[in-house]
Amino acid sequence: MREDQLVIEVPSAEAVRDELDRLLASPFFNHSRRFPNFLRFVVEHTLAGDIDNIKERTLGIEIFGRDADYDTATDPIVRVTAAEIRKRVAQYYQDPAHNHELRISLPSGSYVPQFHWPSTEPKLALAPSKQEVVAEIVEETASAGKAQQTPIIRLWWIAAVLVVVAAAAGLLLWQGSRPSAFDTFWQPILSPSQPVLVCVADQLEYSVIQLRDAVDPSHQITLKDNLTAIVIDDLDAVVKAAGILQAKGKPYGLKGEGATNLDDLRRGPTIFVGAFDNAWTLRLTRPLRYHFANDATMTRLWIEDSMAPGQPKWVVDRSVQMATHNYRDYAIVARFTDSNTGQVAVVIAGIGRGGTRVAGEFLTDSSDLAQLIRAATQAGDKKNMEAVLSTQIIDDEPGSPRMEAVYFW
Repeated sequence: MREDQLVIEVPSAEAVRDELDRLLASPFFNHSRRFPNFLRFVVEHTLAGDIDNIKERTLGIEIFGRDADYDTATDPIVRVTAAEIRKRVAQYYQDPAHNHELRISLPSGSYVPQFHWPSTEPKLALAPSKQEVVAEIVEETASAGKAQQTPIIRLWWIAAVLVVVAAAAGLLLWQGSRPSAFDTFWQPILSPSQPVLVCVADQLEYSVIQLRDAVDPSHQITLKDNLTAIVIDDLDAVVKAAGILQAKGKPYGLKGEGATNLDDLRRGPTIFVGAFDNAWTLRLTRPLRYHFANDATMTRLWIEDSMAPGQPKWVVDRSVQMATHNYRDYAIVARFTDSNTGQVAVVIAGIGRGGTRVAGEFLTDSSDLAQLIRAATQAGDKKNMEAVLSTQIIDDEPGSPRMEAVYFW
């Protein structure tokens, strides 16, 4: 065997199953039933050599219980689920703690997974240092003594290469000094000295509460109460936003929208979570280009473009939402200085609950935020920004966010 030949170890079925168990036990998968079922199905069929059955229609029937003749063009559940799994798998392997692990991947455009060890992945060639380039040039110059070139041409060539290398090094240093998309968006919230207020939608869901006996936890006692509750999807966005503040050492407080007043909003930056169940979100976004709207019966809810009034295109029909649990949801994410309070406001709000959840994911994911910051840069680095997002909801589970429209001022 030649020294430059590469021996690739094919992962065993046992190693693949062990890695699958680790992957599905992670927070990216263990709170869902749909994603683990999908990934385990395609992995097991691939290990069994039965890749002919790993097709969109078959997956829709076997995993999601669709009829044999269901229309894959109008029901994208398999495509949406696969796209979300690819995102979650990538997030899992971004953690350095998993660098040594076997890789399970779902290539784009395919539902057949691939398995490989980290050492068999393509490696990016490192750019040579300036010293290495100079050494290479000197060596080439010495070995080319017999070449019919004049010394002056060779020296000019060396100088040109050094200029290019220096320019490249300067560019890398400049790029390294630029703030990330994450920092660019969140810095106006993090830099003021005042604590951040997280204003969250609240619901009076329970008139009674059930408490368990400390001696006998199986025994429950029902008591009257007025319990203020937070919707779980809104809580997901709250936890993500609070995690950023906590990681940056930024003090913050949490208040329900019913307990929040204008004086609270004047004391510092505020993050508003939720839309139609948060009056403050509706008030503050009303003057913006994109804002929430609804019909008189609250059966049709939408995001309206003030530059195209009366032409709603981001609409949720509650009758479809409640009957099928499969629909497209929409959300607004924004960061702006509110004229009434003089403070920076961040909005994380969806028409439905899945929209709010995806809005929280968008504003705490560096790759998603990079889209918004690139658009802001192209618009002239304006300080105030607003975006409309969409996501496909399948069986009440949101998919990945998609940016539908942006506006900067």
